[in-house]
Amino acid sequence: MNSPHHQPTRSRLSREARARQLLEVAWTLINEEGTDALTLGRLAEAAGVTKPVVYDHFGAREGLLAALYENFDVRQTIRFDTAVAAAEPSLPDKARVFADAYIDCVITQGREIPGVLAALSGSPQLNLVKRQYQKALLEKCAGIFAPFAGPDGIAHASLWAMLGCADALSDAAVSGDITEHEAKEELRLSILEVVRRSR
Repeated sequence: MNSPHHQPTRSRLSREARARQLLEVAWTLINEEGTDALTLGRLAEAAGVTKPVVYDHFGAREGLLAALYENFDVRQTIRFDTAVAAAEPSLPDKARVFADAYIDCVITQGREIPGVLAALSGSPQLNLVKRQYQKALLEKCAGIFAPFAGPDGIAHASLWAMLGCADALSDAAVSGDITEHEAKEELRLSILEVVRRSR
């Protein structure tokens, strides 16, 4: 049963603030109970709001998963941009910073993001959302490493290989199959090799 002071607090939240709160609760639920347990009804219960509030924000479970992925991508982008901007203008340092930032972001999110990614890939509609963000990241990679590549830049297939390597190493680090340091070092070396092959 809600105490009297809870309802006024909820009513003062803006739509944007409510969305942030719901996403935070959703990440917590995924961490504690797994992605399969995440439903809009369960989220409403955990967040202390009515189901219509959650449905109004996300429409369906697929909308919630897409919002979670977007939330992850936004934070990942901020981490990347901040780290890369602070890196030395050399290929070794850019590769190191990129690898560290990518692995750190996924590890910070723990086991939650692989579950969301798995759920996204299970739906054609949500797979399009994932692909949209992947392509945006590929463009970012191409821009970061263009100064160190050959005149034609890095091949599109090579950028996809770099992203696949980053995802696989991140997943392995999260699951404990390899260490965080091993994941970062292998990704760094892979990036260097991709860029050098483009020359």
